[in-house]
Amino acid sequence: MPDSIKHARPKRFPVLIRGRWWPLLIPFGVTQERAFVQVGERELRVCFGPLFDYRFPLEAVETVAPSRWPLWAGIGPRVDFRGTVAFVGAYENTVEVRFKERQRVRMVVPLQCERLFLSLEDPKAFIAAGLSGWARFDRAARLRLPS
Repeated sequence: MPDSIKHARPKRFPVLIRGRWWPLLIPFGVTQERAFVQVGERELRVCFGPLFDYRFPLEAVETVAPSRWPLWAGIGPRVDFRGTVAFVGAYENTVEVRFKERQRVRMVVPLQCERLFLSLEDPKAFIAAGLSGWARFDRAARLRLPS
């Protein structure tokens, strides 16, 4: 099949949301169907309810690595107004996506996103799915992934 016809099906990864946090996310319209990250052939799509649905070009991604989300930072859609945006529903299984250049997002007001934090049900599979698309992968971080 010619490359122009061949299309890889996007891979979808559910956002990890622990049961006790669901009531806090209902006002944002977050459901299991509307809380996911999708890696396509050319783009990274992040959906966290109907208010937050973003698409980033894969070529804009610099690194993807496991990370930690601090307890004091909270759950839900988060922003620090200094380039960090997060969509987290749990304090574990967090991944950081770092962009080469700041990406434009809208969270009530337009913001610039340099670092994107996501809590995912399967962070290892998410990182592996993007290996062919990520501009550069932090191999040392890959070795630190929890089993």
